[in-house]
Amino acid sequence: MHGASDEIGLRAEDKPVHVRDLHATILHLMGFDHEQFTYRHAGLDFRLTGVEGARVVKEILA
Repeated sequence: MHGASDEIGLRAEDKPVHVRDLHATILHLMGFDHEQFTYRHAGLDFRLTGVEGARVVKEILA
């Protein structure tokens, strides 16, 4: 168990993880480096995990 939610399960209250971090973790488990999935569109670089920094959440890996 990584964190906790509120009493009705609507919002994360303890150790929330952003969706881009979760995607980076899933790609890591599949054997991919999420920073290598970069494509150029309209002169800008885009990634599957977004243009902002994403991290692999090692606390949830077994």
